[in-house]
Order: sequence, then C-alpha cells, then structure tokens
Amino acid sequence: MNFRWEDGRFRRTAMLVLALIAIVLTVHEIFGGHGYLALRRRRQELQTLQEQVRQLQEENQKLEQQIKALKTDPKAIEKLAREQMKLRFVAHSVAALRSEVCQPIPSVLESNQQGL
Repeated sequence: MNFRWEDGRFRRTAMLVLALIAIVLTVHEIFGGHGYLALRRRRQELQTLQEQVRQLQEENQKLEQQIKALKTDPKAIEKLAREQMKLRFVAHSVAALRSEVCQPIPSVLESNQQGL
C-alpha cells in the first residue's frame, strides 16, 4: 500500500483526522478540568473568598475596637449591659437594712472563753 499526498482519498482522510483532533483538543481546553470554564469558576470563587475575607477583617476590626472600649470606657460597659442583659444603672440607691437582721450573733469564741 502506497500512500501519496496527491491521492485525494488519503488527503481527505488526513484532513478529517486532523480536524477531529483539533476539535477534541478545543473541547478539552474549554470544558476540561483545567479548561477555560474551570478557570472562570475558580476566579469567581477567589473573588467570593476575597470578599468574605474583607468582611471578616472589618468585623474583626470592629470587635477589636469594642474590646478596647470595654477595657477602658465605663460607659461602653454600661451600654453593653443595658443592651444585652437588660440591666440599668441606678445611681445613689441605698438599701435599708432591718435592725433585727443585723444583730450580732454570739460567737463560739465568746462562749468558749466564758467556759474556761
């Protein structure tokens, strides 16, 4: 069997095989695991992750400022107590104690000293 380029049938078959190879490679480059569409998906994921990182950094900075304020500013502590624990600050409140509750209780030492 003698193949010659000038032979029309061989030429058509070779061109068809080359065209099929080119089509397969193109499809693989577009739809393959490392192809164009996968690259676009990864870029989109990267942008989403970068946005999440930016949001977390902002939240972290706000929390650090809140921590600093809670360590140094009594008003910040009062505000947090009011908001989260439903507490309120009552200035100058005095509780009156009943006198019978505050009577001294005889101690054990006094009774032991009398018995000696």
